[in-house]
Amino acid sequence: MGGGNPAAACCDGLKNLKAITPTTADRRAACDCVKAAAARYPNIKEDAASSLPTKCGVQIGIPISKTTNCAK
Repeated sequence: MGGGNPAAACCDGLKNLKAITPTTADRRAACDCVKAAAARYPNIKEDAASSLPTKCGVQIGIPISKTTNCAK
């Protein structure tokens, strides 16, 4: 929520998300889940959240944004 460098646990979560979403259908379901979870936390800084994969060195194949169209 505050930006800066993410905690190791946060990066571990992204690595786990990548591991459990090998197919397009899995990534779409995870995208919907992440989007719904993010909507419950209005204090999330979207630019900080979207930069997590880069800061953690993990390409998850799922854009992190409240406005992402998960069907694409």
